[in-house]
Amino acid sequence: MTRYRLRFAILAAAVLLALPTLSWATVMDEVIGRGHVRCGVHTGIQGFAAKDANGKWNGLNADFCRAVAAAVLSDATKVEFFPVSVKDGLEMLREGKVDLLARNLTQTLTRDTDAGFSFVGINYYDGQGILARRQLGASNIRSLNNVSVCVQPASTSERNLEDFMQSLRVPYHKVTVANAQEMLKAYQEKRCDAMTTDYTQLAILRQTQLPDPDEHVLFRERLSKEPLGPLVRKGDEGWYKIVKWTLLAQIAAEELGIAKANVLEMKKSPQSAVRRFLGIDPGLGKALGLNESWAFEIIRQTGNYGESFERHLGSASSIGLERGMNDLWTRGGLMYAPPFQ
Repeated sequence: MTRYRLRFAILAAAVLLALPTLSWATVMDEVIGRGHVRCGVHTGIQGFAAKDANGKWNGLNADFCRAVAAAVLSDATKVEFFPVSVKDGLEMLREGKVDLLARNLTQTLTRDTDAGFSFVGINYYDGQGILARRQLGASNIRSLNNVSVCVQPASTSERNLEDFMQSLRVPYHKVTVANAQEMLKAYQEKRCDAMTTDYTQLAILRQTQLPDPDEHVLFRERLSKEPLGPLVRKGDEGWYKIVKWTLLAQIAAEELGIAKANVLEMKKSPQSAVRRFLGIDPGLGKALGLNESWAFEIIRQTGNYGESFERHLGSASSIGLERGMNDLWTRGGLMYAPPFQ
């Protein structure tokens, strides 16, 4: 028995010594090791993620990817963008080929309970809409009788369309298309009379992709609620919290009146909430395993949530959307950050 115990003790010691080499590296370790964040984004939709004439990615979600890089690496330029479809993006996230997915994905019960993913929050509140040709003479969705509607298959849009039209008892013809680009092409080629997806995407397509926007009607009715937000892969709680609080930092900065233009001056503020947020009074960075200046770097390099919205979707953009639900809670919107303490 003594011999067997000795052998067991030697084997156990060998296993214990090997444990450090067998442990999985965290996503943050991998990001720091390679020197950049890998971010899955839309294949191209103005306002959220699209390349400009110089090949630079711009948009609300592109800004968010850069904010994560600023928080972790103190350099918002250290991002590799991966334009992906919904299906491919989720698969790449599951396989660890991207570190996060910021691609206008709707948070639903089945997606949130999927064993592979976690939503970190909501960075855009939207609703599904329908855009149709004005020549149809329809004044609302109910009057779209027996029209053909382009929609992406296996999407929340397809199910919402079915549920909504069934509730109105309005017959229609469904035309399925692979993605947003194909949907626009089919609509322009008159293979369908109307198209449906997130309301904001339709507003952007109408304004930027259709030759005469006034010939097309974007109905005011919403078919659904579409809370959109970034996802990370499950299994790394530290990375989940870093990405989650990066989003909340963008919102909290706007609440505190901290912007890209005044962030250096705000470091002199006597307000405790501001000093904690910017890392003057330490503690928040350590809690996340980041530098104390992590939130300061986010705002210094990318601005707060409101700045990003106005730059890409609002008054400073060609799209010109109002904030609406995406305004701060103090101005009638839904954007709200928990206390940074």
